[in-house]
Amino acid sequence: MSKKTEMSVSDIFVEREKSSLSKYAFLTCNTKGRDNPCEPCQNRTEYQRDRDKIIHSQSFRRLMNKTQVFLAPAGDHYRTRLTHTLEVTQIARIIARALRLNEDLTEAAALGHDLGHTPFGHAGEAALQECYDPNFAHYKQSLRVVEKLEKGGRGLNLTWEVRDGIVNHTGDCLASTLEGIIVKFADRIAYINHDIDDACRAGILRIDDIPTEIIDVLGRGHGERINNMVTSIIDESMDKPYIKMGDEIGDATADLRSFLFENVYRNPVAKSEDAKAKELLIKLFEYYVKNPEKMPEQYRNNMENEPVERCVCDFVSGMTDRYAIETYNSLFVPNIWRGKC
Repeated sequence: MSKKTEMSVSDIFVEREKSSLSKYAFLTCNTKGRDNPCEPCQNRTEYQRDRDKIIHSQSFRRLMNKTQVFLAPAGDHYRTRLTHTLEVTQIARIIARALRLNEDLTEAAALGHDLGHTPFGHAGEAALQECYDPNFAHYKQSLRVVEKLEKGGRGLNLTWEVRDGIVNHTGDCLASTLEGIIVKFADRIAYINHDIDDACRAGILRIDDIPTEIIDVLGRGHGERINNMVTSIIDESMDKPYIKMGDEIGDATADLRSFLFENVYRNPVAKSEDAKAKELLIKLFEYYVKNPEKMPEQYRNNMENEPVERCVCDFVSGMTDRYAIETYNSLFVPNIWRGKC
């Protein structure tokens, strides 16, 4: 008789999912897998591995120095692209846990959703749409980062479901799993609320500016609004094959988002430096298209199989705000002028 094989820690996790998660959860055992199959980890499920791959990636670390809304804010308490990502992940995990969905899949997709975001926030995205491709989008670039650009061009080799959640976190498309759809909701809940907080800190918005009919439904405080939005999703989606907000909270959330577009995202004070940021990135893009040999080796190597413009876009979009500014200064600002402006 053969000796019974002892279950690994990851096997225990997978079996626990089958007995404890909702019938609508996407189980790890059903994953479509990775493009490049690899030996399973004894201590982590596939989605837990994806989470760790993302956290240890270079692109994740760079989020620390990428703009969320306000360019180079004077203060330590404004959100960056990294703190935004962490807030999205926290909100997504709360929802997934309450609905008994796959928290590991949700967490991995949330942590990776903005890996392809440009420097200077959406101003950087607009710059690359102008000088490279009108169809450039940060969510598509996030997918390219994990599939192609990370690990020296090998990519992170993530599971199909995590990649699906990353590329479908915004826009009109929906992820194929409920876990991926949660990330879409969590992203909107996070940025709507923390952008109010940052706008008030910057002095361009007061809570009293928000229409009373919105405040009456969602709440006045930061935590109160988030809790009401999250609770609405949980109440409406419990034991259901979909993720949605209740009508009243959903309508108020949409109205609040529209209010922010009008009063914050398009506010001339908040966006006063955007034109300069766009011009900076466009000049960098044009410079490296003409001088591709000046790019790091990884991006030069990619030119063997892809157009130079594609490779320059990858390089420029991956820059942090600080690195883009320093590179621009070194290329275009005379040494004697630096630090004297």
